[in-house]
Amino acid sequence: LLLTVILRHLRNFIAIALGCSVGFTFGGLVFVAYKLGLLYQLFLHKTETQSPRHGGESVAEVLRAHGVKFLFTLVGGHISPILVACEKLGIRIVDTRHEATAVFAADAVARLSGTVGVAAVTAGPGLTNTVTAVKNAQMAESPLLLIGGAAATLLQGRGALQDIDQMSLFKPLCKFCASVRSVREIVPTMRKALAIAQSGTPGPVFIEFPIDTLYPFHLVSKEFGVKNPPKGLMGKVVTWYLHNHLKNLFAGAWETRDVSPLPVHIPQATDDQVQKCIELVSRAKKPVILLGSQATLPPTPTDDIRVALESLGIPCFLGGMSRGMLGRNSPLHIRQNRKCALMDADLVLLAGTVCDFRLSYGRVLNRRSKIIAVNRDKTQLLKNSDMFWKPNVAIQGDAGSFLLRLSKGLMGHKCPEDWPQRLKAGEVTKEKANRGKADEKMDCHLNPLSVLHRVDELMADDSIIVADGGDFVGSAAYIMRPRGPLRWLDPGAFGTLGVGGGFALGAKLCQPESEVWIIYGDGSLGYSVAEFDTFTRHKTPVIALVGNDACWSQISREQVPILGSNVACGLAFTDYHIVADGYGGKGTLIGREDEEKLDDIIKEAQKETREGRATLLNVLIGKTNFREGSISV
Repeated sequence: LLLTVILRHLRNFIAIALGCSVGFTFGGLVFVAYKLGLLYQLFLHKTETQSPRHGGESVAEVLRAHGVKFLFTLVGGHISPILVACEKLGIRIVDTRHEATAVFAADAVARLSGTVGVAAVTAGPGLTNTVTAVKNAQMAESPLLLIGGAAATLLQGRGALQDIDQMSLFKPLCKFCASVRSVREIVPTMRKALAIAQSGTPGPVFIEFPIDTLYPFHLVSKEFGVKNPPKGLMGKVVTWYLHNHLKNLFAGAWETRDVSPLPVHIPQATDDQVQKCIELVSRAKKPVILLGSQATLPPTPTDDIRVALESLGIPCFLGGMSRGMLGRNSPLHIRQNRKCALMDADLVLLAGTVCDFRLSYGRVLNRRSKIIAVNRDKTQLLKNSDMFWKPNVAIQGDAGSFLLRLSKGLMGHKCPEDWPQRLKAGEVTKEKANRGKADEKMDCHLNPLSVLHRVDELMADDSIIVADGGDFVGSAAYIMRPRGPLRWLDPGAFGTLGVGGGFALGAKLCQPESEVWIIYGDGSLGYSVAEFDTFTRHKTPVIALVGNDACWSQISREQVPILGSNVACGLAFTDYHIVADGYGGKGTLIGREDEEKLDDIIKEAQKETREGRATLLNVLIGKTNFREGSISV
């Protein structure tokens, strides 16, 4: 196999050299020398054949220099040097039960810490298992580095174990993809990738590490020997080629290199754009701000954004990671009747919010309203503006810093107080009606709305809420109130099920003193319930609240009346609490007979987590019409 690879390379190089005209023969030879690494070795870049060092150490040094504290993984031989080196440098290695969970956990760390989240998985199926999670990070605009193992440089495309074209898989999903071809490339490639992940619109990046770039020279060299090389000139050529390839892999590998972070570029609004917006807002009588996840991105602290919003006095609808930005009970945070408010508003500020399905593609916006749109991504900034809406000012820039500059320019000006008061009054009326639904008795089991209200009232002020599900979680989004900024984690626009275990793991590691709640549907729980083993092994106690109605209710609610069948929607009232027990957690079954002592059960679960044990509350719930008409496709 090695002989075939070598001969193919040599044929290509010789064809280039000999195929050149006489005038270009020297250039062809120089190109061949460059491709073989001869020029790099010629200029005093030595190969230290006795060095015990390996490429994993270079990876670890760059990660430490960039402030990375956690590396999430599912172990594989291709990446072992990276894991061992990171652990030695104090980076905590957190191994999960599925590669997707590792990426979801890295995503959560990126959102909550303001740094790049990092996951490392083995080649082939290890990487293909991450595709959904990486796509989710792309659509959620999370800065994330995925490290993947790969077959040895000479064996790629030749049928090696777990060898596939990984680059083609990840190019559509990532801002930057690279395959390291020598040990000396590791540091500059890592620095470049980490900077790109955070620049502009944040997103995932991918680096592939062939196995021979990660292990020490003495081990790699053993794999380069040919037992029976051809005799004569061809045998000498083969031996020379292998020896040269090995030397080139490690040439200059351990020279001192800068591992510090490269500058990160963040687009900003121009002074003229900000001034135009100041003028528009100052004239508005009924302005509204729609705040999206982008507003929580670095470099602007979320507390500064909260102060700016309070200074403006404009009513806000908060979505995604911006939920909780104004605290639990702010008079400016409006949670209900958004469609009516937008139709009545004379100015709408879309701060990191996109006119996709969540805003009915822009159709909910009043065409008479002045519209200011701010987004780091040009495509998202103008999405559907060719059909249903038109911005008066469209700014490709950072939403958070824009809000600070807008607030500063409007110092002393406040939105007319009767407008937010009117919207708040409408919200109070709607929530009173919703609370009435929570008091309704079910034909069987517990009222899910009542359960969510009870949990919301009892959860700690430092709680982080992770949303992973459909119908039950959709109800929770209306009822549960994050206590502050960066205390709500949901998948984002991709609507991915299965984020719960990974998001909760990342959240608990970032904020170990906080109470972390996963709100699960019984369907979505199936994706990551095995991570209770991870919670136990890594001492990351969280609380899982499972709304168990034995059904994929969000789909069934429309499928049955439209198509007359519940096929594939039915589940069972499974004993998920026993599964949690088996993985070392504490599971509790809660039915109608437990309604009177529900508060005590919740408090006991909180006590268990404070004492270091992950808990699962398997709550049997009935059906409500609370979410009739909500989107499922």
